[in-house]
Amino acid sequence: MTLSAGTDSVRQSLASFRQEREADWKAFEALLARVEKRAPRALSEDELLSLPLLYRSALSSLSVARATSLDSALIAYLEALCLRGYFYLYGARRSLRTRIGDFFLHDWPAAIRDLWREVWTSVGLTVIGAIAGYWVVASDKRWYDAIIAPSLAGGRNPDSSAETLRSVLYGGGDHFLSGFAAYLFTHNTQVSILAFALGFAFAVPSVLIILMNGCMLGAIFQIYAAKGLGFELGGWLSIHGTTELFAIAIAGAAGMRIGTSIAFPGELTRMAAAAQAGRVAATAMIGVTVMLLFAGLLEGIGRQTITSDLARYSIGGGMLALWISYFYLLRMVRHGDR
Repeated sequence: MTLSAGTDSVRQSLASFRQEREADWKAFEALLARVEKRAPRALSEDELLSLPLLYRSALSSLSVARATSLDSALIAYLEALCLRGYFYLYGARRSLRTRIGDFFLHDWPAAIRDLWREVWTSVGLTVIGAIAGYWVVASDKRWYDAIIAPSLAGGRNPDSSAETLRSVLYGGGDHFLSGFAAYLFTHNTQVSILAFALGFAFAVPSVLIILMNGCMLGAIFQIYAAKGLGFELGGWLSIHGTTELFAIAIAGAAGMRIGTSIAFPGELTRMAAAAQAGRVAATAMIGVTVMLLFAGLLEGIGRQTITSDLARYSIGGGMLALWISYFYLLRMVRHGDR
């Protein structure tokens, strides 16, 4: 008899609680549904002003429901309603266009500036690798086949004649152009992804991949320089190479940031340090994808259709100046104007 009376009392309390407050919940839910489907301008001024009041009322109801252990279904309903209200009233609401604009205007350049030590370390490793590759092939041409895969060599080797090497720089035909450009784009994308993804192993794989990529560049340059075509090869490579090599250097830098953060977390835990580094590195890697797309277009369209060495160097130098200005110099100008 006592148990039945207690149950009836709880039911009456729940019914009274609902009767007093349910109208506010439904009104809040209806307003949220309207602004989520359309826009704030779909509401009148009074309705907009009532949103935060109804949100606080829903929070109060949720607090009472939890404290008095009322119906679990009601608690779940109120939790979902309050969460929707919180995200609408206090959450960041940005359109896709705004997000893309913020990425290119702020997030990506800021990430590259944050990685400046690792980026220039990666550039230095590329130069060291290129010098090493040039030197070992000049010392013994058998090293060339150990460094350069046949698919990447495209028929070029230390025994190729100057005429054969020159034909690659200024000829090749559309079929060769499209196939070889597609292969190089795939290869350099793989190098970038590996240099980034393997950085977690204390940055050692990233360093080795960047060194090896530079070594391949030096090996190819040596066989052309030996035939008196070093300057011509530089122009042929520069159209896409300044963008492509910079992108690979950034990918290596992103991997190094994660690896060094794990190896030397400082006052943070290793997981927290890796997560912090990962946010910067991931932003940089999204930008690397954009750079590689630019490089692919320059490689597939301009490198063979533009045969003037001066034009090639101008395009390559212009792209490098563009990236450096975008990442570093424009920020200095804006800061100085303030």
